[in-house]
Amino acid sequence: MTTPKDILEYNRRAWDQEVERGNNWTKAVGPEVIAAARRGEWEVQLTEQRYAPREWFPALEGLEVLCLASGGGQQGPILAAAGARVTVLDNSPRQLAQDRLVAEREGLELRTVEGDMADLSRFADESFGLVFHPVSNLFAPDVRPVWREAFRVLGRNGVLLAGFLNPALFVFGSETPEHDRLEVKYKLPYSDLTSLNEEERRRILPAGEPLEFGHTLEDQLGGQLDAGFCINGFYEDRHTALRIAQFMPTYIATRAVKA
Repeated sequence: MTTPKDILEYNRRAWDQEVERGNNWTKAVGPEVIAAARRGEWEVQLTEQRYAPREWFPALEGLEVLCLASGGGQQGPILAAAGARVTVLDNSPRQLAQDRLVAEREGLELRTVEGDMADLSRFADESFGLVFHPVSNLFAPDVRPVWREAFRVLGRNGVLLAGFLNPALFVFGSETPEHDRLEVKYKLPYSDLTSLNEEERRRILPAGEPLEFGHTLEDQLGGQLDAGFCINGFYEDRHTALRIAQFMPTYIATRAVKA
């Protein structure tokens, strides 16, 4: 597995499998959530426990929104029910099927597109007013193209809302039993493909677990700035299950504007 295409195809199969396993990020929202969103009572998650502040969002009515690497029948349908014109792009066909399930069940207009979060070439420049990008760029080997493409497809004053992992997590490795020992083992940036030894990789690949990549803050925050964004919102969040979250925030969320 040596090329970005190989990684993309592997993670596509892995996330299809996560739908079968019932991963929390693959569970479609129920009718009551959509009904509340239609009444203006909506909230969406950028990270595991905290909802993105409502004041971070532009007015949603008629707004062109790209839910980037955000399949699973959650954020996209909620934003569509709140009045936005939503496109959901995801690498996993099964994740996108969850969005279509909700859209068909609730009579929502919502477009789904299978693709790579780092390649938005199918979309014209300045196509969207909001890019909503919850925690998913840990599955991309290089995060900077994600920021550049998000900047390109946003119109002037467009908003990028992004959630991602605190890279400190990855010095302990992926979310495995060894991770909870809190033993520093790996350098940043981290890659399941190059940071792990052969025995460790053998435990991940046959199980079909998605491949993960730990990006530095220079690439996560500096990458947004270098792409041209102005970051004007920031908060932290924590995992519910990881031991390290007892000691430090494990998620980061940012609001950035294309000025």
